[in-house]
Amino acid sequence: MKSGGTANRDHESSLATRAAWLHYAGGLTQAQVAKRLGLTSLKAHRLITRATQDGLIRVFIDGDVGECVDLEQRLIAAYGLDTCEVVPDLDQDDLPLTGLGIAGAQFLKREIERGEEMLIGVGHGRTLAASVEYLTRTAAGHVRFVSLLGGVTRKFAANPHDVIHRLAERTGAQAYVMPVPFVANTVEDREVLLGQRGISDVFDLAGRSDLMFVGIGTAEREASLVATGMIEHSEIDEVKRDGGVGELLAHFFDDRGRPVETALSERILALPRDQLKGRRIVAVAGGKVKVRAIRAVLKSRYLSGLITDETTARALVESRPDGAQAATKHQANGGSSDA
Repeated sequence: MKSGGTANRDHESSLATRAAWLHYAGGLTQAQVAKRLGLTSLKAHRLITRATQDGLIRVFIDGDVGECVDLEQRLIAAYGLDTCEVVPDLDQDDLPLTGLGIAGAQFLKREIERGEEMLIGVGHGRTLAASVEYLTRTAAGHVRFVSLLGGVTRKFAANPHDVIHRLAERTGAQAYVMPVPFVANTVEDREVLLGQRGISDVFDLAGRSDLMFVGIGTAEREASLVATGMIEHSEIDEVKRDGGVGELLAHFFDDRGRPVETALSERILALPRDQLKGRRIVAVAGGKVKVRAIRAVLKSRYLSGLITDETTARALVESRPDGAQAATKHQANGGSSDA
C-alpha cells in the first residue's frame, strides 16, 4: 500500500504527463489544457514545465538547419574553435535564454551520456543557469561537478553554488562548491581565504577539470556579475574605463582579445589565466547585448567551443570578413591575437 505522500507524487506525475501529452501531442494551448483537466492556467503551465524538466518529453528533429551549419563552420574557421553549435532563433529578447538554455542542456546531457568518468567545472551567469534548468534528470554517478570561481552573493538567482546544487539534484553526481566571495576585500584577504583547508582543495580540483562549461559576461552595469552583487558598480566602471568589454571566468578582455588588468584582478577568487590556456572550455552565450563581449572572448583564444544563437553568430561572422585567415587556436601567448 502506498503512503499518502507517494500517492500524491504519483498523481502529480501522471497529471503532468497528461497535461504535456495534451499540449505537445494534442496541440492544445496551455489554456485549453487547463480547461480540459479542470485546472488553473498557472497549474497547467507548471505541470507542463515539470514534465519537460523531468525528462518526460522527448522531441526529435530530423535534419540540420543549413544556415546554422554554415554559420558554425564560419565561426570555427574565424576563431579557431574545435566545435561550435548555432541554434535557430527562438527568442526575440536581447538575451535569448530559452534557445540557449535548451542547447546548453543538450550539450551537457551528451557529455554525461558518453559514460566516461569526467570532472566538469562550471562557471556562472543567467545563461548557464538556464542550461541547468532545462537539463532533464539524468543519472551521472560517473561525473563530478565543481565550481570554477567563488560566488557568495547577496542575490540567489544566478549564484554559481545554486547552479552546482541544481546539477547535483538533477544528476545525482558529486558536486563541489567554493564557499567564498567572487572577489575579496583586499589582496591579503584573498590569500587568507585561499589558504583555508578545503577551499584550496576545491581550487586544485577546479584546475583539473576535464571540461569547463562557462558563460560570457559583459563589462556593463547591467552585467550578471553586478546584478547579483558579486562586484560593485565602481569596480565594473573601472574595468570598462580600462577597455574591458568581455568577461570569461572573472577575467576581462578588450576588443582585441587582450587581458585587461585592474585593481579588481588581484582580488578575484578564480582560476588564474595561465590555468585556462589550452583547456577544453565551452561557452554558452548569445544575444544582442553580448555580441561585443563574445567577440572579445573569442579573440582571446581561450575558448575551444561556443554554443550561441543564429542572430549572434551572424553578427560575429559578419564582423570578421577575414575569418578564414584567422590565426590558429590557442596561440602561444594564450590570448593576445589581434585578429
